[in-house]
Amino acid sequence: MAGSRIDDSRFGRWWRNVDRTTLICAFILIGFGYILMLAASPAVAVRIGASRNMFIFKQVMFLTIAGLIVVSVSMLSRKTVLRLSLVGGALMLGATALTLVHGIEIKGARRWIALPLMSLQPSEFLKPCFAVVTGWLLTQRRVTRYFPGMLLAFALFGVILMLLKSQPDIGMLTVITTVFMTQLFVDGLNLILVGLGVAVMIGAGIAAFFLFPHVRSRVERFLHPNVGDHYQIDTALRAFGNGGLTGRGPGEGRVKDLLPDAHADFVFAVAGEEYGLIVCMLIICVFGVIVVRTLLRLIREDDPFIVISTTGLVTGFGLQAFVNMASSLHLIPTKGMTLPFISYGGSSAMSVALAVGMVLALTRHQPGERLPRSGGFMTTLRQWRPV
Repeated sequence: MAGSRIDDSRFGRWWRNVDRTTLICAFILIGFGYILMLAASPAVAVRIGASRNMFIFKQVMFLTIAGLIVVSVSMLSRKTVLRLSLVGGALMLGATALTLVHGIEIKGARRWIALPLMSLQPSEFLKPCFAVVTGWLLTQRRVTRYFPGMLLAFALFGVILMLLKSQPDIGMLTVITTVFMTQLFVDGLNLILVGLGVAVMIGAGIAAFFLFPHVRSRVERFLHPNVGDHYQIDTALRAFGNGGLTGRGPGEGRVKDLLPDAHADFVFAVAGEEYGLIVCMLIICVFGVIVVRTLLRLIREDDPFIVISTTGLVTGFGLQAFVNMASSLHLIPTKGMTLPFISYGGSSAMSVALAVGMVLALTRHQPGERLPRSGGFMTTLRQWRPV
């Protein structure tokens, strides 16, 4: 059997060493994605004049690909994960820049590139690649003499900052900034500088309030109930109230008939109305298990590259889930951010799968594989041999 200790096949070694709890939790979320897409998407499709099952068929394909990505990436060696992040990050950085010229404009933002079956949002894939590359840069400056890892990490962050500001995508920029600040903190940044960084983030948020009308509108609507249109959030809150403890039952919800983004930004409200508080708490617990279990595994890890990179990956994953659910519950200003594996969207499902697959690969027990203590970039990739 694959789980047997005498099974020395690649799959057998992977199954023994991978974090099976996190892997199972990822597929539980994919299962919720299938169920809630069946509940939420037909009404949205009919409302826009499309085939009733259009979103279902597409999301089944997206989530199937996402599941394959989780498993296949989790089987990679750490060296291959780093190479994938370097190459993928460079490609997605170029594609993000391309959106400013040839991107699809939706609601005043250029974030997507049109493909035959889907619209690709490159910044979604840039996020996990950035976390791994930054983790390598911050670590390598300590093991390679005169390597400007910190400077290169800040330069990369600066380029991403300018690109996302130009789209604009303040939500994604906030997530990537939080990921980077968390990695700097784990890397040992002085607490005074950490406080300075937090102050800069607060200042940037205040500047965004005055510079971007859509940011100002959302914050004002959050702070002042009598200002602006509150239709979406009021409808979502009523849906949670209607669902109660056990929900109205599958297919009995009404919020999906009223909200244009019920299958995406407000899918958590659909879950609350049809399946109730119990299922919503279960979804929150699954996300919590993935984040907390990953952080606990890092306590036993002595490779700083693994610690910093994985911390960045799981921070981005957890923050994205929190922003979506908190927005639906009106705990923070509304933000168009998907719920990992559950909301509709090909870019979101596959990029989150890439991040979770990287987490599983980096935390998988791989004896003898770690960064060398000296040498340049090419020497690092040549000497860092997988088991």
